Amino acid sequence: MEFASSELVRLLPQHYFSSLYKKVDELAAQGVDVINWANGNPDLPTPPHIVEALQKAVDDPQNHGYPPFFGKRSLREAVALFYKREYGVELDPETEIAVMQGTGVGITGIPQAVLDPGDTMITANPCYPAYRVAALMARANVYEIPVFEDEGFLPDYSRVPADVAKKAKLLVLNYPNNPTGVVATRPFLEESVRFAGKHGIALLHDFAYGAFGFDGHRPISLMQIEGGKEVGIETYTLSKTYNMAGWRLGIAVGNASLIRAYRHLHSHAYSTIFGAIQDAAAAALTGPQDSVEALRQLYERRRHVLVEGLRSAGWQVRAPQGTFFAWFRVPDGYNSRTFTEALLEKADIVVAPGEGFGTNGEQYVRVNLLNSEERIREAIERVKRSGLFG
Repeated sequence: MEFASSELVRLLPQHYFSSLYKKVDELAAQGVDVINWANGNPDLPTPPHIVEALQKAVDDPQNHGYPPFFGKRSLREAVALFYKREYGVELDPETEIAVMQGTGVGITGIPQAVLDPGDTMITANPCYPAYRVAALMARANVYEIPVFEDEGFLPDYSRVPADVAKKAKLLVLNYPNNPTGVVATRPFLEESVRFAGKHGIALLHDFAYGAFGFDGHRPISLMQIEGGKEVGIETYTLSKTYNMAGWRLGIAVGNASLIRAYRHLHSHAYSTIFGAIQDAAAAALTGPQDSVEALRQLYERRRHVLVEGLRSAGWQVRAPQGTFFAWFRVPDGYNSRTFTEALLEKADIVVAPGEGFGTNGEQYVRVNLLNSEERIREAIERVKRSGLFG
């Protein structure tokens, strides 16, 4: 018997990255050595002291029962210590911090906790595809501010029509940015807070790549901006900073009313998080941080190898300021899809076509920094041999 899915499920697009991963798996099954520049899965293991903390926590009988709905007090206190140490920000563990089963459920859940059907959410174009899906799941409309390379890929709020600003209830930003690799300036974040405050809009800042700024760029938390906590909520993931992608634990901090609404939703939709993972997360946030700086430096070295190598191959690319992604304009005569297909056909390299991030991504592809330097150099040699750049 075949049952019909709900209207919501029918409206949801195929997960953007699933088709890319499927293509890579199919080619690998055929024996093709594909270099994957498309995915976002950190390629290094979780630091040993965090793994050891988990192993110890698993043996604790207190972690064998249901954990608190809003997360352990010890983890929320660790989050507060982390934000105080890294950003000089004071947070109340009781009212201004939420823990969640990975920030993916925060990105989709926070809009559902704030928006009603027919409301408007504002974000950038291009953007991480999950933001549009989040609005769809909340049955909200999306207004996309086009962003451009010659303007630093930062939204210009003067492009938001007055009627849209009046109706909007949520603004979603992400810096350091996936896919463009841009690190937000303090003046831009200050302007974002002013825009949100003026129009009574909640501001969701996805700070997933907050640990990774290059060339002396230290990413700024929304909570460091005057008024940021009053209008905003910021999500932060342990997946990137500590190579804990498979552990599925994220945090949100900020405005108490937004935290309260999201906690309520999370307790019903996602329930609780295994206590041992929470203990290990606390160890990650409060323990030695030298692995984080080592990882940032590693990504910066890989970026240098990638950018300089591609330039030597004839592809004049722009170096990202942060994240572990680069956003490269495709050569003349191609769009993001046709260039992706050509690169796969001629060089056995898969990239993420920019069209999946929005209409303003149609002339770009996203490339990751999640391969070893040796593998990156091999990919560059393939690009040189491909003939795509003369």
